[in-house]
Amino acid sequence: MGNSARGGQQVIWRKSLNRAERKIVDTVARTGCHINVVWDPDSDGSAWAYSVGFPETVDQPEVIVIGLDGQLMGAMINDTMQLCKNGLTLSDGVEIDSLLQDHVVVVRSVPTENIVPDYLNSAIWYEKRRTGQALSRVVQLVWPDLNGRYPWDADCDAAVMKAQPALYERSLNS
Repeated sequence: MGNSARGGQQVIWRKSLNRAERKIVDTVARTGCHINVVWDPDSDGSAWAYSVGFPETVDQPEVIVIGLDGQLMGAMINDTMQLCKNGLTLSDGVEIDSLLQDHVVVVRSVPTENIVPDYLNSAIWYEKRRTGQALSRVVQLVWPDLNGRYPWDADCDAAVMKAQPALYERSLNS
């Protein structure tokens, strides 16, 4: 389908959306992805951020980060998108050393049973609306404790483990 047909389809699609949905669609079109930062008022204050638009923009899974400052998580997602534009493939176990100063972030695949609205509502909506299909590709960016240990390591700081629930399979060899 040519660009003009796609553009016309986008206009029709956009007219049926509410204000929040239009903002997501417009942000993806303008910047490549929309980032939702969510604070759960019923939790201990932990937050998460996730992308909307990675499959469309960079043909990569959507990205979720849990348990850090909202601005930092947003920057991590934006930086990940730029890395993908420069050739990074997001797959289970990939290490990224440029997202957090002095720490390596590990990409972990999220199984489809953990791609749930509680964590990824707008991304699920966007993919269904865009393609008619369920969102099936998501990765979690997992950050270490101050000693470089990850939640799957037996000696990882308990606060780090609590701050970022594992949507991925626990074993790094999964």
